[in-house]
Amino acid sequence: MSSIRVTVCQLRDDQKGLAEDWAGLVDHVMQNHSDLVLLPEMPFAPWVMREDQPSLQKWVEFVHQHDQWMQRLPELNPAVVSATRPVISNGRWLNEAFLWDAENGYRAVHHKTYLPDEPGFWEATWYDRGPVQFIPTNTCIGKVGFLVCTEIWFTEHARSYAHQGVRILLSPRATEKATTDKWVMGGRVAAVMSGAYCLSSNRWGATGAGFDWGGSGWVAEPDQGDLLAVTDQQKPFVTVEIDLSKADHAKNGYPRYVKE
Repeated sequence: MSSIRVTVCQLRDDQKGLAEDWAGLVDHVMQNHSDLVLLPEMPFAPWVMREDQPSLQKWVEFVHQHDQWMQRLPELNPAVVSATRPVISNGRWLNEAFLWDAENGYRAVHHKTYLPDEPGFWEATWYDRGPVQFIPTNTCIGKVGFLVCTEIWFTEHARSYAHQGVRILLSPRATEKATTDKWVMGGRVAAVMSGAYCLSSNRWGATGAGFDWGGSGWVAEPDQGDLLAVTDQQKPFVTVEIDLSKADHAKNGYPRYVKE
């Protein structure tokens, strides 16, 4: 499979807004015949990490809300769906990146490693750090790799993904509006360093925590990092056709070929 159709989005996390956005996304995916859909970081419930005091009760509810929404992923079939979700695994609280498709079901493929810890984003305070493992996953559309939100700034992993032949870099985010330009820049750099298409989806809307989610999901191409699409409030879902062979060819270009 050389050419595929990929969808990125921005979703609200309040109950009413999420339900409206989800219905629109399902309709968009069906109309555009998407092969891959990327959702934001832990998208299915309000952000509990805006508080600086962890709560087992709130984390369990956060997990439960995601469990309920995960049952609706088949509504996006036959697309491959990717995102992250909160989990409790062997007593550890984790941010788990996953892939889902109708044939293989749910696959956990990565646990977020680099965690911010500041007002509004008390992630290291709330949940455990995953191992430093950035391993590609084989899919029906080729190798994909995750750089979840903050991980995008650890560019050595984008370069490692290039050496491992990744075609698509998945970066689900939960980032605020005030920092949007910086994040888009980071995504373009990650695309260049990995020689892969960089996809990102984000939350959007008011948080009640003194900042607004930034939206601005993107698709960046693998050679120069040019933006092929960016979401906004008028276009919360976008789908573009990408040629995966361009990611294969980009691995031979600068700076990917330079030896360490």
